[in-house]
Amino acid sequence: MIFSRVLAPTLALALLAGAALPAMAQQAAQPAAAPAAAERAAPALVVTLVIDQLSANLFNQYRSQFTGGLKTLADQGMVSINGYQTHGVTVTCAGHSTVLTGVHPTHSGIPANDWIDTTTGEETYCLAAPQNTLAHGKNTDNGPVGPDQLKASTLGDWLKTVSPNSRVFGISGKDRGAINLAGHKADGAFWLTNDFGFTTYVEPGQSAEARLAPVAALNARMIDRFTRQMPTWTYQHDACRRLEGQWVIGGQTFNSTLPPADDSIDGSPLLDELTLEGAAALLDEQQLGRRGVTDMLGVSLSATDRIGHGYGTQGPEMCEQMLRLDAALGVFLDKLSTVPGGVVVVLTADHGGSDFPERSSVEGYPAAGRVDRALMPRVNDALKARFKLDANPLVSSAGGLIVVDKDKKSLAEPLRSQVLAAAVELLNAEPQVALAVSRDELLAEPLPASDNPGELSLRQRLRLSAVAGRSPDIMRSYQPGLTGAGRVGGAISSHGSPWDYDRRVPIIFWWPGAHGQERFLPMRTIDIAPTLAHLIGVKPTGEVDGRCMDLPQFAAGRCEAK
Repeated sequence: MIFSRVLAPTLALALLAGAALPAMAQQAAQPAAAPAAAERAAPALVVTLVIDQLSANLFNQYRSQFTGGLKTLADQGMVSINGYQTHGVTVTCAGHSTVLTGVHPTHSGIPANDWIDTTTGEETYCLAAPQNTLAHGKNTDNGPVGPDQLKASTLGDWLKTVSPNSRVFGISGKDRGAINLAGHKADGAFWLTNDFGFTTYVEPGQSAEARLAPVAALNARMIDRFTRQMPTWTYQHDACRRLEGQWVIGGQTFNSTLPPADDSIDGSPLLDELTLEGAAALLDEQQLGRRGVTDMLGVSLSATDRIGHGYGTQGPEMCEQMLRLDAALGVFLDKLSTVPGGVVVVLTADHGGSDFPERSSVEGYPAAGRVDRALMPRVNDALKARFKLDANPLVSSAGGLIVVDKDKKSLAEPLRSQVLAAAVELLNAEPQVALAVSRDELLAEPLPASDNPGELSLRQRLRLSAVAGRSPDIMRSYQPGLTGAGRVGGAISSHGSPWDYDRRVPIIFWWPGAHGQERFLPMRTIDIAPTLAHLIGVKPTGEVDGRCMDLPQFAAGRCEAK
């Protein structure tokens, strides 16, 4: 990732600590002194933290070991121990799209990280914006991006509509983390890219220099202080060594230890530490929460996901990640506590995840395994023989399968419908497939109520992910515990399923002076945006799927108060 050839061993975490912010009232009508806890005023700053792939299981596993920011949030915050990404295709772009829109992916328009357009045969990235350019002047990462593919408005958009002087920023290790949280009207959405620092997208008529201005000083400081010596990811917590082991994955030996064989910044805790440094710099340089209006900052932390994919969730790598992230968030929360107008923080995740099946299967989960590599060739061969086709009619796309010709374009009717129906029948006869169902069939069904997300059927979960023209022709789920092929040096574990280990995530609301509270009834990520909107006094510009949740320690925290 950033500075892949020029990073020094010095960690960015120390630079998160900053001078206390100057005292300033949030609004002219507000008193300088903070109200009593039961009458707390609306905050001057809203911070949304999304930890990529932080499952509720992983959060709970390390909860007793946290001593920093995650401990503060867990002990002092309003903690939902039954938080959910409610939908069925649990991937990064889709999950991020729910957090500040208040809608399911079926309404956000983001079913997955990418999909194949069967009218052209081309793959489309979830935030593709070919009319834009990238500010660092190279066509890297996922190419030109922007918020155009996101069909729903966000909390930041609602705020900017009524308060144009409010500032809204998003920052992440990934473009899809930053842009989904920033929304359509943001003042900036920044993500880390190789050998540059924080970059962003540039729309027609804009200049790269102007778009990069909020992070220009930060990028300059990073370049100035780093040398060409690459840091090594070593143990900072000796207790994590007990999780070392050796595993055979896909015929290759994987040594689970530190430093990893494929040591890199974007697959290490340093990725989040740099992102939090960027967030702290935006707080200072943009005077967020200090200008008499409400501001917003979305921070998506990507390292847990990169580490989960590359090394699994139950080894020393994730142990170190959890504890270092906890420490970095502690420094960041201390900084947020100095915002004079008050701050409210919400923490959640875009999806959960699980360990690689080779380790899970010997640690008490015998159902864990990998999908039979012969399954799809077997189904495709049967379809080719039945319909006398000269190319495989089923191709993977966006959590399912599309029915296409050799150019990945949709088959003509009535052949398409005939092949689709036969494919669904064949797939549902496979023991490893839990459900295969036509997207169009799902879209014809009413949207299910999701107030009790754990009780949704598998079919209903997939319905909440279905998007016309973007989701695959056949939406498919494998049985619990199954994942695709793994490659040492690439991804050895994954997520994306409709099962609860991929859907359940922590949801925590916190503010300085908060009193700890556990909420056991289900909460959904789609409830976050309407809750925050009510708190800061703005209204969604369209229908939302979520509902407001009470934050009674605020004067305006009761949802029935407005």
